Parts: sequence; structure tokens; C-alpha cells
Amino acid sequence: MQATATPRWKWNRQNVGYFFVLPSLVLYLIFFVYPFFTSIYLSLTDWDGVQPVMNFVGLQNYERMLDDPMVWQSLKHNLIWVVVGTASPIVLGLLLAMLLWGKIRGRLFFRTVYFMPVVLSSVVIGIIWGWIYNPIFGILNRFLKSVGLGALARGWLGDPDVALYAVLVAAIWSYTGFCVVIFISGLQNVDMDLIDASTVDGANAWQRFINVIIPQLRHVLTMVIAYTLIGGFSVFDIVWIMTNGGPANATDVIATYTYFKSFKQFDMSYGAALSMLMTILALVATIIFMRIRERGEEEAA
Repeated sequence: MQATATPRWKWNRQNVGYFFVLPSLVLYLIFFVYPFFTSIYLSLTDWDGVQPVMNFVGLQNYERMLDDPMVWQSLKHNLIWVVVGTASPIVLGLLLAMLLWGKIRGRLFFRTVYFMPVVLSSVVIGIIWGWIYNPIFGILNRFLKSVGLGALARGWLGDPDVALYAVLVAAIWSYTGFCVVIFISGLQNVDMDLIDASTVDGANAWQRFINVIIPQLRHVLTMVIAYTLIGGFSVFDIVWIMTNGGPANATDVIATYTYFKSFKQFDMSYGAALSMLMTILALVATIIFMRIRERGEEEAA
């Protein structure tokens, strides 16, 4: 028995999706895949970004990173950023989302206020917090002096001991609103019947939060944490705007050090190797977190 041929109109309908995907795929190949593999090749050369000649040097740039103290210092700052910069906005965002989840007056107003920093550019955020931290006319030092804590006043972005955390506070402030909105959206899908049932069974507010609400937010938490982890390893803009990695490299992270080596010292090949390190760290951290999360879900099931 001869198979019936698929009508031409049906074949076109089944494959028309490819024509919608194709433009995005082309842009992805041009602006992500091609630069990614180009960076890998550049990291294996001694190109300075100016001369047309590229000499293949193998893994010399990666061996050089092992002996570069600035790489380890920048990596330490990235790890601090990942830990503090991931935990703080998620905890604050979840707390605020829980408060706004109830029927309170002005809920829309507070949601708008919390989300407003997210729509600001990093340049604006850096300038605003630079004014706040200014040692002469900054509002933070003035406030400390007005409440009798003038001994704590300092040049926040000029003190190597606190500069990184000062920039981190600005980043947390700008990112928490994003977490608030995402968590509020996730809370809309929480099964209220389970909460009512746990209340009848005698569970207090904390027990309901840990055992009923959090498990139903696990997918939202996974997305936010993964997104924040990647951002923690690739952070650049707000650090560069506020401190340029200073003072005395006290706020340098891998991305700012990569920029400095590539475009300030014209060591493009070494900068490409540093960018590969940054990419690998972000991918490894995200994969490890996702595996731990999946294992926890399997054990819970």
C-alpha cells in the first residue's frame, strides 16, 4: 500500500515556525556564538588589540592567570558579591513580597516604588549613590553626624575596607525591586487551600511560610537565584561607574580587571582569557546550583 503524500499546504504550515525563529537565530549566532568562539581563539594568542599579527601561544595566558595576584583578588571580590549580592536581595525581596501579598492599603504604590530602581540605568544609580557616599556633602555622612554617629562618617568609596560593600549596597538597592515583583507574581499561584488547611492543623506563620509557601515558590526561587548568580560573576557597570575598581583595586572584580587589561593596557588576548574564566565560573556555579536543586526536588518527591 502506497503511503499518502503530505499535502504541500500542511508541510508549509508545520515548518512556518522556522521562518519566525530564523531571525533570532541569526542574531544569536552573530552576537553570541561568533564572539564566544572568537574570544576562545584570542585567548590562545598574544594579540594586543592593535597589531594585525596574532601569534598562537596555546595556554600561556591561562597559565599566566594562575600567577597573577590580581586575578585571585578580583575573584575573591566576585565571590563576596555572589554570596552577599545573591542572599540579600532575595531575602529582602521575599520579605517585602510577603508584606505586599496581603490586602494592604497602597499596595500598588509600594510595588511601584520598590520596582522603580530597576528601570534606572546603572549610570544613574552609580551617580545617585556616589552623591550619597560623598564625604563632603553626602547625605549618609550628614545623617550619621546628625544622630551622634559622626565617628562612623568617612569617604565610603575611598576607604579600601568598605568600598566594595558600599558599592554592593547600591547594587542590592537597585536589584531588590526586581525580586519583589517576581516573588509577588509567584505568590499569586500559591494554593490558598493548603495554607488554610495548615492553619487549621495548627501551623504558625513561620511553619506555613517554610513548609507551604516556599515549596510552591521553588521554581521562582530557582530562576531568581540562577539569574543572580550569573549577574554576580559578570557584574561590571555599577562597579566601574562608582569606583573604576579602586581605591587600590579594592573593588576590582573579574569583569573590571578584564576591561582594564583589554582596553587600558591593550592586552587583548589576556583579557579574552579572563572573560573565559568569568564565563566558566558563572556556568559552573549555575549548573551546580541547578543540580543541587533538582536533587532536592527528587528527594522531596
